Amino acid sequence: MHSPPRGLAYALYYTVLSVIAVPVNGVAIVILSKGRCGLSRCITQYLVSMAVTDLLVIITAVLLNRIPGIYFPGSFLSITPVCSLSIALIHASRDSSVWLTVAFTFDRFVAICCQKLKTNYCTEKMAALVTGTVCALGCFKSIPWYFIHEPIYIINNVPWYCRVKDIRYTSLVWTVFDWSDRLLTPCIPFFLILLLNALTVRHILAANKARKRLRAHSNGENQSDPEMETRRKSIILLFTISGSFIFLWMMYVVQFFYDRFTKDYKIKGFTDPRFILLESANMLQLLSCCTNTFIYAVTQSKFREQLKNSVYSLVNLIVK
Repeated sequence: MHSPPRGLAYALYYTVLSVIAVPVNGVAIVILSKGRCGLSRCITQYLVSMAVTDLLVIITAVLLNRIPGIYFPGSFLSITPVCSLSIALIHASRDSSVWLTVAFTFDRFVAICCQKLKTNYCTEKMAALVTGTVCALGCFKSIPWYFIHEPIYIINNVPWYCRVKDIRYTSLVWTVFDWSDRLLTPCIPFFLILLLNALTVRHILAANKARKRLRAHSNGENQSDPEMETRRKSIILLFTISGSFIFLWMMYVVQFFYDRFTKDYKIKGFTDPRFILLESANMLQLLSCCTNTFIYAVTQSKFREQLKNSVYSLVNLIVK
């Protein structure tokens, strides 16, 4: 993820992505933090945390890595210690973002399928504890990435740029770390999200059939059911976030397993098909950091209302 590509297409893509993703995530953080979107405090806590980590991914991976590497090669950010720190921060923010999506999916699974556990688990305090723990573990897990790189050049005793040490491909310890890193992000999250969503769907289908039969006997089939409507909106939000994550990370997973099973790590240049596959995976993975806000706007009417109010307020302020 840390080797900035060359070419007009890459330059335009990362420029447009940063221009869109930064304000979009900022708007999501502000609107959700107000708590006026009709969502519980627990859900709001997770969505705000996800927006914050997505914003950090864009800042570390695009604004501090891709953009400087494309437009300003040889800048201060290319010094090896700074470059190594940037790579570690990219992995920390990315891992936190991925596992917060898992945490949100699990929270909704508990809320829908585990009524006895729901009262104690689906609370704002527990959501804050979970998000804090996930972010702390993400930072801790990413520390080794700072030490796996070495300088490409040393000019006037100053190390420049970052290159992965050969020990990463020969040492058993680093091989285990590399596999565990990719399995933890995003392979295991893939499995967990699919499993939790499947269990949630099965529970909802069974509960809806039972509820329809009960209401048909008591009130008639044509009357509206507020409980099922609320559940439907919650499920739409959950499935769109989960589905977007799986779709945009799929190529990253495919690329990882392709590299590991072919054991061919050499890339001949920016036109190498392997590099194009790698960079396409990175581009889609980074795109996932700005899709959630659009999902909120499409699926949540109160979020759209708050967004319109914010835009109107901004326009009025500019006019004045």
